Formats: sequence, structure tokens, C-alpha cells
Amino acid sequence: MSDTAPAVDAPSTGKKLTAELLGTFILVFGVIGTAIFSAADGVGLLGVAFGLGLSVVVGIYAFGPISGGHFNPAVTLGLAIAGRFAWRDTLGYIVAQIVGGILGSVVLLGILSTGPKFDMAIFQGVSTGYDELSPGGFGLVSFFIAEIIATAVFLFVILGVTSAGRAASNLAPLAIGLTLTVLVLVAGYVTNGSFNPARSIATAIFGGQLALSQLWASIVAPIVGALLAGIIYKAVFDRPTRLTA
Repeated sequence: MSDTAPAVDAPSTGKKLTAELLGTFILVFGVIGTAIFSAADGVGLLGVAFGLGLSVVVGIYAFGPISGGHFNPAVTLGLAIAGRFAWRDTLGYIVAQIVGGILGSVVLLGILSTGPKFDMAIFQGVSTGYDELSPGGFGLVSFFIAEIIATAVFLFVILGVTSAGRAASNLAPLAIGLTLTVLVLVAGYVTNGSFNPARSIATAIFGGQLALSQLWASIVAPIVGALLAGIIYKAVFDRPTRLTA
């Protein structure tokens, strides 16, 4: 009898895209569900922050081995520009993430529509944005600074904890989820804390004209932050080390 472990086939493209769809569904269902159903009962911003962080931890542990556990178009693009992900696969991942996020919102809408206090305006309240959509009334400049910096920090952590040779790679999902928790606590009062175009699209499509009119910012800012992080990380930390005599 051979002691050699059986070879495991790499996941197919279909499996990877399905994993990204399901992971993004879990993310949106978890964080937006927390914001809709629990925030008013006292969990507040802290509860929403943990809702996002824990949803991402669960999603990465469940589907990370299949697809890498991006669940965020900004993450996919940031990893691609850092040389950690194939550009040819980015479009499929982004489409799967957007579809998964929308399905998460559709399910939440279905739950709300059969409840005692159904009001579509609740989706405007959980949509990301500035001025009227900012929980603290912050303007566009503050929005861009918060979303760009927070997304860049998020990508730096992802790139760091998933680097080759990390001994505690099995703890990477915890580091990533806890980073998101902290970032929401910092930026949630400014932007409603997205850092994820798929999550922003998922709520804006049901959030009314105001949410849709500000959606562009929630798409552009995280992508800019992720691309900046990818460029900087690749240039500074992934450069080949020169051997000295």
C-alpha cells in the first residue's frame, strides 16, 4: 500500500466562481442583515462591525481554499495588480461577487417584505455614501479619504498575511476579518463602511434614487485604494532581494 496521498484536482473555474458568489452572499447577508435587524436593538456600529468581520471569516474558511476568498471586486483587482491573481480571471470573479451580493440583498428584502414594518427606505439607511447618506453627515472628500485609506489598509493586510512562507496562514482569515471590524469602527460613521463595491451595489439597487446617484463613489474609492495598495506592496515588499557579497 502506498503512503502517497491521492492527488487533489485544482478547483474548476465554475467551482471558483460559485465559491465567490456564495461567499459574497454570506458577507452581504451577514453585515446588512445585522444592520437591518439588530442595529436598532442596541448592537450599534460595534455589532455591525463584528457582523462584517465574522461574515468574512466564515466565508474565507468555507470557500477560501476553493477560490481564494476575495468576495470583493476591489480585493480581486488589488491582488491582480500586485501579481497575486491572474488578470484573465478578474472579470468572472467580479461578476460572481456582484451577483452574490445582490442575491444577499434580495433574500433580506424577502424577509423584510413579510415582516410587520416593511419599509424600502431601510435600504437607503444601510447604503454607503456621503452627505445625506453619511451617518455623520460627512462630505465627499471625507468619504473618499476614508474609503480609499481603509481599503488600502485592508489590502495591505491581505497581501501580508497571505504571503508565501507565512507559518500561521491558517489564521489569515481571522486577521482579515478582524481588520475589517476595526476599519468599520473607524470609517462606519463616515461612509457606512463598505470598502467593497459588490456590497455597495447590493444595497444601492434597493436604496432609491439617492443611493443610486452616489453609488459611483462607493465603486471608485475602494478600487482606487486597492490598486494603490497593490502597486505599493508589489514595489516595496515583493521586490526580489539582492544577494550581497
